Amino acid sequence: MTQSNAKIAEVGTNAREKEALIWNIANSLFGAFKPHEYGLVILPMAIIKRFHDCLLPTLDAVWQQDEKLKTMPAELKAGFLKRASGYEFYNTSRFTFTKLQADPENIADNFRDYINGFSENVQDILTRMNFSAAVDRMVEAGALYQVILDFASDKADMSPEKVSTVDMGYIFENLVQRFSESYDEEAGAHFTSRDIIYLMCDLLTTGEELTPEEQQDGIHRTVYDMAMGTSQMLTCMEERLKMLDSNADISTFGQEINPFTFGIAKADMLIHGGDPDNMQFGDTLSDDKFKGYQFDYCISNPPFGIDWKREASIVEAEYKKGDAGRFGPGLPSKSDGQMLFLLNGVKKLKDTGRMAIIQNGSSLFTGDAGSGPSKIRQYLIENDWLDAIIQLPNDSFYNTGIATYIWIVTKEKPAEHIGRVQLIDASQCYEPRRKSIGSKRVDITDVCRELIVRAYGEYHDETYTIQTTEGQRIICKSKVLDSVTFGYNKVVVESPLLNEDGTKVLKRGKPVADVSKRDTENIPLSMDIDEYMEQEVLPYNPEAWVDASKTKVSYEIPFTRVFYEYKPIEPADDIARRIEVHEHSLMQKLKALFEENNRDGM
Repeated sequence: MTQSNAKIAEVGTNAREKEALIWNIANSLFGAFKPHEYGLVILPMAIIKRFHDCLLPTLDAVWQQDEKLKTMPAELKAGFLKRASGYEFYNTSRFTFTKLQADPENIADNFRDYINGFSENVQDILTRMNFSAAVDRMVEAGALYQVILDFASDKADMSPEKVSTVDMGYIFENLVQRFSESYDEEAGAHFTSRDIIYLMCDLLTTGEELTPEEQQDGIHRTVYDMAMGTSQMLTCMEERLKMLDSNADISTFGQEINPFTFGIAKADMLIHGGDPDNMQFGDTLSDDKFKGYQFDYCISNPPFGIDWKREASIVEAEYKKGDAGRFGPGLPSKSDGQMLFLLNGVKKLKDTGRMAIIQNGSSLFTGDAGSGPSKIRQYLIENDWLDAIIQLPNDSFYNTGIATYIWIVTKEKPAEHIGRVQLIDASQCYEPRRKSIGSKRVDITDVCRELIVRAYGEYHDETYTIQTTEGQRIICKSKVLDSVTFGYNKVVVESPLLNEDGTKVLKRGKPVADVSKRDTENIPLSMDIDEYMEQEVLPYNPEAWVDASKTKVSYEIPFTRVFYEYKPIEPADDIARRIEVHEHSLMQKLKALFEENNRDGM
């Protein structure tokens, strides 16, 4: 855990200075671009400069190899050029940023030559970002040379020796955040800060034990993020697993629909030396790039509050496939697709797989009996895959202050977890930030994270409390309930229709229901329906009966009710005494006021 804490603190002055420097280059774009468009230039240029600085030490080797193999087909030559560059990408152009700034008259042609010299995987990133259009606009406005000049400065050096991979990930992530805020992204499309990501990683790896074979040969794990953004969740999960085993072989996979964050994720993968094909562009709901894949871990913060009308035809067709598709258990309302991501993640888990996924409060209870959301909860709970739900503090995210939850889904629960679900209220487990970042006003600090992970690891009813040096009480509450607790039968209770003389109306010898008196009852699954009727309904309506054909099973997770603590009302006698004391005090003040007025009148 201490290494995780160190990683969170690792982003220091150097990274923040680089981020500010890069964003300030946007001043050169004033007039040519509107402020909310600055990211169209700044993000791809930051990627290009990072690639450029990584490749500088091996440029001569790449150029020599390119010249030597100039008659070889491009697809065959690519492998040799990658080996010469030392990365999974390369650039064969004879231009560098130093050479570009030496020829301002031909900057447009020279820069395009430089861009075209990149390997195909980098070209894909820049194409997704529509960077050629941004270059055209810079050329037209006469801004391109100044932007090149700014990025060529010594202060903008982004070589691996000057900026670590971890710092570069933060820089990219924070640039995207700034671009998102200036572009006024929807509230649900928010970024996840590292304190939350590391909490999710630690929850996923809690109880992870290596087999004797793994202790000898190292662990092999696959990690998937279905809405990866800039891929920082994957990066952090890889870090966390390598803390367990420094020789771990970790393969990360991700899909992303935003071309800018996808570009950064793929760039990050290229710089790491991983397989860039593991980073896929597209809409996860309607264009699953990992069909048939299953992973050891899924970690994700999908968008919530975003409709899925655009993907409806494909999603509904897959729903009709039942177990053969991803969405067979049920479909949520078209106004919010977050539970579709939940189902996608479940489908992508191995039989021993685990998932940590963020959801807002509606996934806990939205939807009546028989609705899609209820069926999705039923699917998870009755398969005994829902392991825990952790409520995060409000104001934990950059772009939203609403209540959010981490769902832990485990395909193979430990024996002591079977048939049970843990709820953890960590809403008061935070320390306030000295300076807020957007809507983020609190941090899940080292102490807080360790307390939450401890609660999850111990998996029993407990209230954990710590007092900080500043005097703040950090509280984390845990409740473990039987899975059946969350389910109920929604039954339709009928009463007989009566004739004017008070006798029951019969049809084929059976009483006809009086629709105006129809009622419903939610009966816990742990209780027999007939027994419930005997105790709760028949004493007040002896002729009532249950229409069994209309009974529906439903599941909801009453998080707030589970942690509700009754505070007794103050006794009436105490209230009366306080009123009496207050009245006496008031009368004394009035008396003094009248006496003073009388003296003044004299």
